[in-house]
Amino acid sequence: MTGDVAAELDANWVGIAAVERDTGLSKDTLRVWERRYGFPLPLRDGAGDRVYSPAQVQRLRLLKRLLDAGHRPGRVVPANQQTLESLLQEQPAQTATAAARLRLNATPPDSAAADEMHGLLQLLRKHEVEELRRQLAQGLMRQGLSSFVLHLVAPLTKLVGEGWMRGELEVFEEHIYTETVQQVLRQAVQGVTAQVSGEPPRVLLTTLPGEPHGLGLLMAEALLAIEACQCLSLGVQTPADELPRAAAAHRSDIVALSFSGLMSASIVRRGLSDLRAALPAHIELWAGGSALLLKRPFKLSGVRVVTDLADLPRVVASWRAAQQ
Repeated sequence: MTGDVAAELDANWVGIAAVERDTGLSKDTLRVWERRYGFPLPLRDGAGDRVYSPAQVQRLRLLKRLLDAGHRPGRVVPANQQTLESLLQEQPAQTATAAARLRLNATPPDSAAADEMHGLLQLLRKHEVEELRRQLAQGLMRQGLSSFVLHLVAPLTKLVGEGWMRGELEVFEEHIYTETVQQVLRQAVQGVTAQVSGEPPRVLLTTLPGEPHGLGLLMAEALLAIEACQCLSLGVQTPADELPRAAAAHRSDIVALSFSGLMSASIVRRGLSDLRAALPAHIELWAGGSALLLKRPFKLSGVRVVTDLADLPRVVASWRAAQQ
């Protein structure tokens, strides 16, 4: 039961807003779990607000990872620690020492790729930001933009995200990684668009409110730019009611949204449904990302779900063929 009186709390106990940011679990989810499953068990600070221990936050990170892997809350939230650890062992290893076993599109990277990702993670942990940026830029030049996105940035981002969820990386380290990769990718996209004359489709890219992660969006923009699409990114968290006007103003053929694993199935479904109803029928709505709903068999009339970045060239070709 939630503590009813203020307690003498360790300085490491944190409030519900911080737990939401740290774990990706919404405040509503935390409150429902508390009521339904008896976990987490926050105390109350002097102002009567919920506060959570470091051990609870660590367990919540683990639960979020298992949810993202497809486990149901009713199975994992009440489970004991031994069961959770057992379930975790069933998942593909995601730490840097297991990078050689990381799979991308069911194809394990070669040892050189695994070593490269391990080296980049080490630079991140050592806070050698300039060297991290330099090696990413070298990887881009060596591999080319498409391979760089699909075979280095995408799996490396997954490793960083898993490390953050387990508490092996600090929040600021995850932010440094994201900002560094975005800098490299933005420069690459600018270089591509300067050399290629854009042609249809005209793609408007963004995320909906509540989705602060824009790296997946930028990776999609890079692959679309290679296909000579005319892309306009609005950045993250664009109000949904602005998107029909933005699409009309820029004569967009497609509105493309990215959803990370932070977004619950109900929010993703409702956001897509509402936006599809607001957009003119001739403007396509595409959705991609790591949100769990998009990984399941999912159909919503008028929405094209792109579950794999590698599929974007084929999807673009299909769109162009349909316009002929």
